[in-house]
Amino acid sequence: MRAAKYEPTQRELRVLDHVENPRYDRQILNGLDPFVNSTAPEDMRSFYSQSELDGLLQIRGTERDIEQRMPVKMTRHYFELARNSPALQKLVKATPDETLNLEGSEDPGYQMDFSPVEGLLHKYEMGLLYVVSTCSAHCRFCYREELIARKDIERQDGTVEKKGIAKIPDVVAYVRAHNAAVAANGGVHPESGREKLREMLLSGGDPMVLPNSKLAAWFTALAEAGVEAIRLGTKELAFHPDRFDDAFLEMLDRFHETYPEVGFRLMTHFNHPDELLAKDGKGGYIEDSEGFPVWHPNSRRAMDAVVSRGWISVENQSPIIRGVNDDPDALRILQRTLKRVSVENHYFFCGRDIVAYRAFNVPIETAWQILNDSQKGLSGVENHARLSITHYKGKTEVAAVSDKPIEGLPGSENGFVVFKILRNAADAPDRGKMCIVGRNPEALWFDDYEDRVLFDEAGLFDYVRFKSARLQELAAVPS
Repeated sequence: MRAAKYEPTQRELRVLDHVENPRYDRQILNGLDPFVNSTAPEDMRSFYSQSELDGLLQIRGTERDIEQRMPVKMTRHYFELARNSPALQKLVKATPDETLNLEGSEDPGYQMDFSPVEGLLHKYEMGLLYVVSTCSAHCRFCYREELIARKDIERQDGTVEKKGIAKIPDVVAYVRAHNAAVAANGGVHPESGREKLREMLLSGGDPMVLPNSKLAAWFTALAEAGVEAIRLGTKELAFHPDRFDDAFLEMLDRFHETYPEVGFRLMTHFNHPDELLAKDGKGGYIEDSEGFPVWHPNSRRAMDAVVSRGWISVENQSPIIRGVNDDPDALRILQRTLKRVSVENHYFFCGRDIVAYRAFNVPIETAWQILNDSQKGLSGVENHARLSITHYKGKTEVAAVSDKPIEGLPGSENGFVVFKILRNAADAPDRGKMCIVGRNPEALWFDDYEDRVLFDEAGLFDYVRFKSARLQELAAVPS
């Protein structure tokens, strides 16, 4: 049942009544047709060669149609960066290889099992909101390909429907009800054992494609509901940094002035240093007189405007993707460059088990080695990022990979891998627990270790699905 229409308070209106909504000219190219029909701007038409287009057209309309798996989309700004970067081309450029193997989960991580109301995931101690189902451009390896492509998902209760977008009245009602139950039960929820829902992440899709008024409406409503910190997940600093203009920043400032008690965290998504650093005609990074790499001017202006507001915490996270950033040197430059401007390095991820993941994922042990090698040249404050792989139970760190056997432990003769639970659903009963498996250098997902489990106190290979939030609600309704 949907909540009643949401009515902003007077405090909210002190923010909402002063929001500007400029139009942003991202010069987006949607789909392959602009390249096929030569309607794209002349300087952009060569982004795909004729042979590349021919290969994509041969599978159009078949089960291997790449646009059915993930729509093609790119901004002018990103094209300008990618034209001189093979890594960035791989990030947004469609290829027939994407659909050679369509193995993968239609709902990675069984996310919908943790959706008490449409568009809200409440898996950990925080909530995640799908507030929009698109971005300014589309990464081919997107973890949310099922949302971006608007695919039907089979849910645990047997229904089949697309993932829905969160609505303010429903989310606010849920947050208030959950937190009231927590407060009445001595600080933990009587059923799930969770504490107060303190933090919410606006995600999607990319929330920065929404107008400022809608973002402000989310910020103020969540603040009124008692949320202590708001995260905004975005790749717009890479796709269209001019979105971080005076109108957006003034809205943020007014929100902070009105709700100074609410923390604000900007979660950026830079995958490669080519997304922010200027390059010369030979493909090398331009350096200033002190030998530091020079940023793309639009990107630096936007980043400086954000980090100069000391009340905004900025953190970057990125998957390690084949052909994009599976390079220790690139990751070292990325981590060092971001930390130099006060952006923390939060997580690097192994690829998820999305549909067609075998076209994008780097082997788990290779990803660990790449990140480990990249951090050998970094200082202690530059190398905070950990390597995480999202199991159905929650975020799991790839903590160690060794070529050495564990004496007396059969199956470890060729070395071993250590996984450690970082974030676990509900009251996090398994946080910190470990799993040790025998090495498999070709492993792309947990399934590839099923025959080499050596020790599993974490229960990664003995997983039982939680009863979904929807099924719990149905069970609670009197017959």
